[in-house]
Amino acid sequence: MRRSLGVVARVAAASITGLGFVAVIGSGSAQAAPQDCSVAKGIFDASAVCAADGGSNYVLHLDCVGLYASGPFPLYAVGPYKVLSYPFTPSGERVSAGCTGMGPGVFAVATNAYVEIYNP
Repeated sequence: MRRSLGVVARVAAASITGLGFVAVIGSGSAQAAPQDCSVAKGIFDASAVCAADGGSNYVLHLDCVGLYASGPFPLYAVGPYKVLSYPFTPSGERVSAGCTGMGPGVFAVATNAYVEIYNP
């Protein structure tokens, strides 16, 4: 029991250190998959602006890492997960997604963001 608690404590410390590194180094702009979109990634969220293209549906894909709700409350997990915006038709309007909407008490940072064509 003591050994497993020690392992859990080491994993938690490494995760927090990694989150701090990503928060400091990982902010900036990300490359959009469809070439007519501009994606801006912050520390905790991302947004995209796409020019009208005649009706294609896109979705903003945000990769996050951190503490998140992984099932029914109060189950939590530490690690990577993805967040998708609602499908949208490009019209020049800003679409956003954030890492903090995955349950109460979530602490996560964005690691990558891009726009992809939505295929239901």
